[in-house]
Amino acid sequence: MKHLSFCPDPFNYKRRKTREVRVGTLGIGGDNPIRVQSMTTTDTLDVAATVAQSERMIAVGCELVRITAPSKREAESLKDIAESLRAKGHLTPLVADIHFTPNAAEIAAEFVEKVRVNPGNYADKKRFENLEYTDETYAAELERIREKFTPLVRKCKALGRAMRIGTNHGSLSDRIMSRYGDTPLGMVESALEFLRICVDEEYLDVVVSMKSSNALVMVQAYRLLVTRMDEEGMDFPLHLGVTEAGDGEDGRVKSALGIGTLLEDGLGDTVRVSLTEDPEAEMPVGRLLVERYASRSGHAPLPPVDSSWDPFHHTRRHSHEVGGVGGKQVPVVVHTMREGEIEPSTLFGAGYRYSVPLDKWNMDDAACDWLYTGERALTFDIPGSLQVLMDANAWMSLQQIPPRHHPLWDVASWIASCPAPAPGVIHWVRITRDVLDEALRQSAHGRTDVIWLVDTEHPHAMADLRASVMTLEALGLEGPAVLRRTWTHIDEERLTLQAATDLGGPMLDGFGDGLWIDAPAVALKKRNALSFGILQAARMRISKTEYISCPSCGRTLFDLQETTAKIRAVTHHLKGVKIGIMGCIVNGPGEMADADYGYVGTGPGKITLYKEKEVVRRNVPESEAVDALIDLIREHGDWVEATASAEEA
Repeated sequence: MKHLSFCPDPFNYKRRKTREVRVGTLGIGGDNPIRVQSMTTTDTLDVAATVAQSERMIAVGCELVRITAPSKREAESLKDIAESLRAKGHLTPLVADIHFTPNAAEIAAEFVEKVRVNPGNYADKKRFENLEYTDETYAAELERIREKFTPLVRKCKALGRAMRIGTNHGSLSDRIMSRYGDTPLGMVESALEFLRICVDEEYLDVVVSMKSSNALVMVQAYRLLVTRMDEEGMDFPLHLGVTEAGDGEDGRVKSALGIGTLLEDGLGDTVRVSLTEDPEAEMPVGRLLVERYASRSGHAPLPPVDSSWDPFHHTRRHSHEVGGVGGKQVPVVVHTMREGEIEPSTLFGAGYRYSVPLDKWNMDDAACDWLYTGERALTFDIPGSLQVLMDANAWMSLQQIPPRHHPLWDVASWIASCPAPAPGVIHWVRITRDVLDEALRQSAHGRTDVIWLVDTEHPHAMADLRASVMTLEALGLEGPAVLRRTWTHIDEERLTLQAATDLGGPMLDGFGDGLWIDAPAVALKKRNALSFGILQAARMRISKTEYISCPSCGRTLFDLQETTAKIRAVTHHLKGVKIGIMGCIVNGPGEMADADYGYVGTGPGKITLYKEKEVVRRNVPESEAVDALIDLIREHGDWVEATASAEEA
């Protein structure tokens, strides 16, 4: 299983062994815990504001404080910021964030413990040009980069400073794009060019990151990076993050999907959750993400499975369709109904609204597909798109089975009775890894009316679900696989992060035809929104507008939180439209390639609008920019008027 060598063990938790990098008094990698960090949003030239915000971040557990230094002036301001924080007794390391200005990086290295450089724009410019290279001319470009980058490497080495080489999917250089394309491979090669220079200079105090606003691209890039570093004998620590994740639940889901999936496989030594919120709000989320791995080692072992799974390219597992589940259908959403009587109004949280005057059901774009009711049958006419799942014994005891009601079996009962196929009846069979054997293969041979409910109670849930679906494949059982994990007692914040990791991770890798967040103590509306949010973040099922929204920093030219809220308020009903909201141009143009429309600050009170990565209007007054964005969406045929139900949502 050489292709599964992207992590220490894809079935049993083991953290990847990396070298320790010292950042001031803090250790990253090695045997150190997974560190949590964030970035200031203040103007770096405003020393008092930056110091005050840094103190608030430190107070809630920020272990590294990153501060932007886009020019020499900001880099020089880091001196006063560092001295003020140290005078107040704060030893938390400071990180200078550098993009286009190498001389600013060399100044910043005098005052902070770590410097972050973006290889996409440190020595290259981005003009979205397709460049032609021979091997000789490309080698000459690499030599040019070496000359530009080496002075910083030597200075950091002499001063004992650490460095992060942080590739961003949205700012790959024209040179990299022309040679490798807009791909995870391009992201990895962009970083390796700089890492090789560090190795040649015997400078190893380096951390690496592969950030993208697309969680799938981000995960694949880190996996490929680890594989390539292993091939070249590199053991640098990893900084994990989904850039421009957005705000609210969407930002948390997307962050957990990317960061959590990698942490589950033992990858990652420090994390930053990039939310369009105050940086203090990022810290609790980051801490909840990493807290699970302090005691993860030593769980009951999961036997390995021989599989053809390719972790570097997304391919959905082949399954045949059963009742609208599996095959080429989008993944389904299943919910458990609480105990008690179920009425039409009960389904509101699942995305269905019944109008009494019209005697008609209306459904949201995010309306679930299946309801599990236990021993209860629904006694009213249900929406035509909805299916009901009942315990098999209760289902069989019904004298008259209502339409679209189907049985859920435990695997022992299924094998013992092996009920014959019946027209319109879909049999769900609950399986766990330990029951996947030859007896199940024989009982299910030739059946095309079975959906496998792949369940887990294992602490390493993501790997257990992944291995179970791999085992189904090994047994030749091609029925759809719906993934379920049950949380009996959990708060909503942890449920959001854990469900996005445990169920979203396998979905991201193509291992599921549906998901079932079984947390009956959590409100149905919350579970439903979370389920569809995970599928959207995994790019598996689109049900709403997507916002690629940066977390703000000292470069930001407008209030990102306020602006994001304004844009969301008037565009949230545009299902499937992706809108990028960027504070400045650093990641703007590149990230526009992953967005349909872009709103980017380009000067005080001025906004530039994009259609994908192409500039459409420059220097729009901020007071007019939201209306101009709506006009742009309308011009390209993606605007629809909001319905009453969309406004209610």
